[in-house]
Amino acid sequence: MKKRLNFLDRFLTLWIFLAMLIGVSIGYFIPSSPAFINSFSSGTTNIPLAIGLILMMYPPLTKIDFSKVPQMFKQPKLLTASFFITWIVGPFLMFLLATIFLKDYPEYMTGLIIIGIAPCIAMVIVWNELAEGNRELTAGLIGINSLLQVFFFSSYAYFYLKIMLPLFGIKGLELNITIAEIATTVGIYLGIPFVLAVFSRYLIKRFIGEKWFNQKFIPCVTPITLIALLFTIVIMFSLKGEMIVDLPMDVIRIAIPLVVFFTIMFFLMFFVSKKIGANYRDAAALSFTASGNNFELAIAVSIGVFGINSGQAFAGVIGPLVEVPALIILVNVAFWLRKKYFKA
Repeated sequence: MKKRLNFLDRFLTLWIFLAMLIGVSIGYFIPSSPAFINSFSSGTTNIPLAIGLILMMYPPLTKIDFSKVPQMFKQPKLLTASFFITWIVGPFLMFLLATIFLKDYPEYMTGLIIIGIAPCIAMVIVWNELAEGNRELTAGLIGINSLLQVFFFSSYAYFYLKIMLPLFGIKGLELNITIAEIATTVGIYLGIPFVLAVFSRYLIKRFIGEKWFNQKFIPCVTPITLIALLFTIVIMFSLKGEMIVDLPMDVIRIAIPLVVFFTIMFFLMFFVSKKIGANYRDAAALSFTASGNNFELAIAVSIGVFGINSGQAFAGVIGPLVEVPALIILVNVAFWLRKKYFKA
């Protein structure tokens, strides 16, 4: 019997749509709401939103067992394939798709590029479970991707936004950002929850017990990610009440390259895995790890670097809206591929 998404995850796309609608309605019918929201700011940082973004990143990181990371080095072929496709091919593919589909929409284009350099560390657990992939391999890959994001995300972002865009002839786009600004944002929105997650995981397991951690603590904090994400969306869209007419077409513009990205990355990783001798469970774990993205981090960085009203932040919000139905379809594709190529 195939596993099913829990109630909250199953209707995630609906919750995001409703949060967008609530936010737009607040901004449209309560004209004073933007000024009220911005009154809670310190410099360019909105304090409630910053807290929400940090809380959004914390639960996924608490689930990561970094002790499984060394085990990955016992499978050099799988590790090499995963690293190359996830960290070399993936960001470049999203870069190409963004410049092809969104060249006339520079804010959305740069938002998509930021999404492309952030491999998934949260929902991939859900997709892997649904597709009956290898849990231990997924945990190891998530651990490695989390560490790489902490140390290299800012460098990747600067490379693609400040070096690659001009190389590809996109010179009219002025991005007044420095690697220090990106690193500071990543340090706040990924570094703080990362440290809190590592310490809370270690302390709770040591002084209360692993059973309580897995059965009580994790189920308790898991919904915080969704609550914080929806809170962020409501706040963002309450500042965009006037965009209500343009919104549907903007969603479609951003969704098309995302769907193309998910599809290419999934099939590429799956067949490369099969080629190097992986079984179905390993191939599924590798494929969903490669095809998903860390939208929580992308949203946080976009807001931190470009602002809450930016098109980059808007593109980040559209990400999970598109990812959920797309990846559910790919779960069913994975089962079809298992029947076709892994009959034993």
